[in-house]
Amino acid sequence: MRNPKRIREMFSSIAHRYDKTNTYLSAGIHHLWRKKLVNMSKAKPGDSVLDCATGTGDLAIAFKKCVGNSGHVIGTDFCPEMLASAPAKAEKAGCPIRFEEADVTNLQFQDKRFDITSIAFGIRNVSYPIKALQEMARVTKPGGSVMILEFGQPSLPVWKDIYFFYSHTLLPKIGGWLTGASDAYSYLEKSSASFPCNEAFIQLCREADCFSEIEMKSLTGGVAYMYKARVR
Repeated sequence: MRNPKRIREMFSSIAHRYDKTNTYLSAGIHHLWRKKLVNMSKAKPGDSVLDCATGTGDLAIAFKKCVGNSGHVIGTDFCPEMLASAPAKAEKAGCPIRFEEADVTNLQFQDKRFDITSIAFGIRNVSYPIKALQEMARVTKPGGSVMILEFGQPSLPVWKDIYFFYSHTLLPKIGGWLTGASDAYSYLEKSSASFPCNEAFIQLCREADCFSEIEMKSLTGGVAYMYKARVR
C-alpha cells in the first residue's frame, strides 16, 4: 500500500523542478502522450472535465484547449506544492482553469457532474486505486469517460531490455542529479515497474464495478498505456 504522507512529501520535494525534469527524462514525449489521451477521450467544445492528480496542470491545459471557452476544466492534486505553478502556466497558455487541492479517493464534487474525468501518471501513487476509479466514476455522468494515462512495462524483445536499463539505472540517477532528490526518482521507477498495466489494469477497472466498457491503447511500445473506461 502506498503511504500518502510519504508520497505527498516526495512530490513536494521535487515540485520546483518537476516540469523541466520530466521533459528532459522523456525527451518531451509525455506532452504527446497527453494529447493522445485527449484525442482518445473524444472531448468536444462545451464539455466539463475534471483532471485529478493534475500536478502542474499539463493535462488540464490540454483538455481546456479542446473544450474551449464554452467548456470548463477543474484540475486537482493532493500536493499543494505541485499545484503552485499551475495557475500561472494555465494563464500563460490562455486557458482559464480552476485548480483545487483534492484527494482522488475522496473528491469533493457532486455525483454525475463531469463529462470526462482524467488522471495521468497519478493512479499508481494512490493507496487504493480501485477507490480512486470509483470516485472518478461517481463524479462522471453516465455515458461519460474516465481517462487514465499511466506507465507500463514493455514486453517487446530488445526494447524491453533497453527500457529496463534506462528506467532502472539511468532515470533515477539523472532525476536525482536534476532535482537533488534521487530517492524520489528511485521510487517513481519502482512504482512504475510494479503497477498493473495492460490487461491487469483493465481487471482493476472491472473490479471497480462502475464501467460498461474499457478500451486500452499502448504507447511507445508499452512504455505507457491509455485507458478509456465508459461510466455506466
